[in-house]
Amino acid sequence: MKTIIITGASGFIGRAIAVALADEETFLVLHYGGDQERAEETLKLVEEQGGQGEIYQADLTDTEACRALIQDTKEKHGQLDGLVNNAGVNRDALAVRMKEEDYDFVIQVNQKAPFILMQEAGKIMMRQRSGSIVNISSIVGLKGNPGQINYAAAKAALIAMSKTLAMELGSRGVRVNCIAPGFIETPMTAALSEKIQKQILKEIPLRRYGQPEEVANLAKFLMSDDAKYITGQTYSIDGGMNR
Repeated sequence: MKTIIITGASGFIGRAIAVALADEETFLVLHYGGDQERAEETLKLVEEQGGQGEIYQADLTDTEACRALIQDTKEKHGQLDGLVNNAGVNRDALAVRMKEEDYDFVIQVNQKAPFILMQEAGKIMMRQRSGSIVNISSIVGLKGNPGQINYAAAKAALIAMSKTLAMELGSRGVRVNCIAPGFIETPMTAALSEKIQKQILKEIPLRRYGQPEEVANLAKFLMSDDAKYITGQTYSIDGGMNR
């Protein structure tokens, strides 16, 4: 049975990835930061799909908690076959007005935590000579976005880290890939004003938001043996915005 960790599994994209990966041959460790109720809802959906799993709370601003997430999983299940770095936060402001603590917080969760998680997972996967890591970046990491210099920096770093780690771990049979979603339909996009939504949709050639399940389907493919000759790649799933 495969063991896969998904960070941020209480969120909409994390939940969709968990449901997509749920099957009788996979055990999912569903990480959450603070919303236990939503994490439990994700677990219930996984089980309804015939999958197995457990929820795991960890503060991703705590380096030791990140290490414990990987180490506890390995100790309990004996292996680690996959890691999906999906958890993310934002603290938006124009660069000239951004507070240093808001910059640091976003970098800590969106860039340093994935580094620690990949570092610890990489050690296990190298010894196993197998494993797949999928990092959820953002179109913002490819194109930038006003008011999100911290978020853009972290997501761009995640792409570069994925390419680098793919080169370092490839000879041991470990794959590392990245997904850069565009605007995905969630309560966050639904809360935007009608004027802003119209502006966004004009920039998307397909003229619609993506669905969490569309990101999840790509993550499932990259995690599978069907993608066993794919590593070091970044895939935009954004309706054609990155062109």
